[in-house]
Amino acid sequence: MLNILGNQTFRHLFAAQLIALIGTGLATVALGLLAWKLAGDDAGLVLGTALAIKMVAYVTLAPVAAAVAERLPRRAFLVALDLVRAGVVLFLPFVTEVWQIYVLIFFLQAASAGFTPAFQATIPDILPDEKDYTYALSLMRLTEDMEQLVSPMLAAVLLTLVSFPVLFGGTVLGFVASALLVGTVALPARAVAEPQAFWTSITKGARIYLATPRLRGLMVMEMSVAAAGAMVYVNTVVLVQAKLGLGAPQVALAFAAFGAGSMLAAFLLPRILERMADRPVMLSGAALMVAGVTITALIGNLATLLMLWAVVGFGFSLTQTPIGRILNQSARAEDRPAVFAAQFALSHAAWLVTYPLAGWAGSAFGLPAAAVILAVVGAVSLIAVMIMWPSQDSGEIMHVHDDLPPDHPHLHDSAASGHRHPYLIDDLHRRWPKAT
Repeated sequence: MLNILGNQTFRHLFAAQLIALIGTGLATVALGLLAWKLAGDDAGLVLGTALAIKMVAYVTLAPVAAAVAERLPRRAFLVALDLVRAGVVLFLPFVTEVWQIYVLIFFLQAASAGFTPAFQATIPDILPDEKDYTYALSLMRLTEDMEQLVSPMLAAVLLTLVSFPVLFGGTVLGFVASALLVGTVALPARAVAEPQAFWTSITKGARIYLATPRLRGLMVMEMSVAAAGAMVYVNTVVLVQAKLGLGAPQVALAFAAFGAGSMLAAFLLPRILERMADRPVMLSGAALMVAGVTITALIGNLATLLMLWAVVGFGFSLTQTPIGRILNQSARAEDRPAVFAAQFALSHAAWLVTYPLAGWAGSAFGLPAAAVILAVVGAVSLIAVMIMWPSQDSGEIMHVHDDLPPDHPHLHDSAASGHRHPYLIDDLHRRWPKAT
C-alpha cells in the first residue's frame, strides 16, 4: 500500500491532506471549548447548530463550487480554498458572540465544500491504475480514522501548555502547509468539457448521478450508512454516560473502537477488492452497520458496546472506501469533478436527516427505541439499494441511438442491432438503456 507514496505528486497531496486533517481536528476541540466559553450549558445547542450549518453548506454549495472549478486552473483553485480556510479560522479566536461562530463556520465549510470534491477528483487522474487508486483510497481512509485518534490526543497535550485559542493557530498552519504542498506539484490538466451554461454545469453531476443505476443505489446506501453512523456519532456519549453510568474516558474508548474497526477494514480492503466486486463488499458493510446498531438496543455493558462499535466501524469503512472507484467508473474524466461534488452533496444530505433524527428519537423515546428506528431506516434503505443497483453491473451495454443520424462519428462501429461500449451518462447517452 505504501508503495504509491513513491509517486511524488500523490505523496505531496497525501501529506497536504494529513496536515489539514490534523489542523481540522485541533479546530474541532477548540470550537467545543469556544462554544462552552460563550454559551455555557447551551454549548451543545451551539455545536449542533454549527453542525447543521456545515451540512447545509456542503449540500447546497458543493455543486456550485464544482461548476466554478471547471472554469479555473485546478491547482490554483485548491490552493486558494486552502488559504480561504486558513483566513476564516484566523478570526475564530477573536469571536465574542455566538452568531459570529455561525457566520465563520458557514464560510469555512463553504470553502471545504469546494476543496474536498475537487481534491478527491484529482487523485484518479494522478493514479490512473485501478489497483494504485484502490491503495490510495484505503490509505486516505486510514489517515482519516487515524486523525480522529491523534488530533484529540495532540490537543490534550497542547492544552497543558497553552490556552485553547492557540489550537486555532495550529489549524491555520495546517491549511497554509496544505496550500504550500499542493502548490509544489504539477497537477494533471483537467479534461476539458464542452462549454456549458453555468446552471447546466451546476446540475450536471446530479443529472449523471440520478441517471446511473449504480449511483442511485450508492445514494440510497449513504442513507443506510448515515442512519447507523448517526447512532454512533450522536448517541455514544449518552449510551456510555447515561445508560452505562461511565465517564468521559470510556466515551473516548468507544469512539476509538469505532475508529479501530474502520482502520482494520481500510487495511484489508485492497486485498478484498481484488477478489470481490465493489457492490457485495459495500452491501456487506452496510449490513454490518445496520446489524450492529440493531443490537445496540440490547447492550448492558461497555465490552459489548466496544465490540459492536468496532463492527460498525468495520462496516463503515467497507462502504465508504470503494466509493471513489464507483464514481471513477461512472463518469468521463471531464465530468468526474461534478460527479464527486454530487456525491459529496447527496451523502451529506443523508447525514443532515439522520443526525437530528438520532438526537430527537433518543431524547423522545429513549436510546433502545432510537437504535431500532435508525436500524429500520438503514434496513429499508439497504433493501432499496439491492433493488436499484443491479447485481449484474456490466460496464459495457449493447444499445442503439435512435436520436443520432446514421453517419454520426459515434456510430462508426455500429451494427443494425446497435453497438456496445462502456456506458456512461453524457451528452450522447442521456438515459440508461436496458441491457440487450
